[in-house]
Amino acid sequence: MLTFPNAKINLGLNITEKRPDGYHNLETVFYPVPVEDALEIIPLPDTPRGTCTLHLAGQEIAGTLEDNLVARAYRMLDADFGLPAVDIHLLKHIPSGAGLGGGSSDAAFMLKMLNEQFGLGLTEDNLEAYATRLGADCAFFVRNRPTFAEGIGNIFSPLPSFSLSGYRLLLVKPDVFVSTRDAFARIKPRRADASPKEIVRLPVEKWRGRLVNDFEESVFPQFPLIGEIKDEMYRLGAVYASMSGSGSSVFGLFKNEAQGYDFGPHAFVCQLALR
Repeated sequence: MLTFPNAKINLGLNITEKRPDGYHNLETVFYPVPVEDALEIIPLPDTPRGTCTLHLAGQEIAGTLEDNLVARAYRMLDADFGLPAVDIHLLKHIPSGAGLGGGSSDAAFMLKMLNEQFGLGLTEDNLEAYATRLGADCAFFVRNRPTFAEGIGNIFSPLPSFSLSGYRLLLVKPDVFVSTRDAFARIKPRRADASPKEIVRLPVEKWRGRLVNDFEESVFPQFPLIGEIKDEMYRLGAVYASMSGSGSSVFGLFKNEAQGYDFGPHAFVCQLALR
C-alpha cells in the first residue's frame, strides 16, 4: 500500500502563554499543502508479527531509524493490535526542520495506512488520539483539512469554508537549521489583539501586518537570511508572506506565478498551486 503524506503551513502563530508543565499554549491555523513524501508498506507474511524494517531515501532525516516517527507509529499500534510484519519505505521530499510538519505527517499517514491495510476499525477520533501521543501536531494530519489549533497545538476547530484555492504558493527552505527548543526559549508569550482564526476571515490582501508569526521576532535577528527571504517574497509580488512554524521555511502567497527569484544553490524551493 502506497500513500503520499503532505506538508502544512502555519497561517499566523501566536504564543499566548507558558504553561505550568513547561509547554506553551498557542493559536495558529494549519493549512495542508501539496508538498509530499511517499510512504509504502509491504506486508511480510513469512516474518514474525510485530517486526518492521524501515528504508529511507531522499531528504536527510536527523536521528536514528529506531526513533523515526513512522517506526514509532507502527510499534504503538502493534502494542495494541499485534500487527503483521511490514517492510516500510519512506521517500522524503518535505525538508526536515522546516516548520512544515513532514515527520508528523508521515506518522499520521502511517497510522491511517496501517488501519486500512489491516482492518483495525479505528475511527478518525481514535486515530487522532494515537497521533497525539506521537506529537502535538500529528493529529492534524488525520483529517488533513484547514484547522484552527490552540492549546499546545492539539485542540482543533475545523474551518470548513476556508480555502486558499486559486493562490500560488512559493515555498523556500534555506540551508539553515532553527532549533525549535531554542526558538521557544527566546519567545515572549503574549495575547494578540485578534486570533488567526479571526484574521483569516479577512481577504488575504489584508493579512500583512495583522497575521503574524511570533517566532519571527526572535528567529530573524539570529538568522537574518530567513527574514531576507520573506522580504524578497514581497518584492516578488507576494500578497502575503510568513515564516512557517518555528522556521526555517518561508512561504509566499501569490495571485500569479512568481518569477525572477534566486534563493541560492542550497535552498529547497518549490512553487505550486493551492487547492
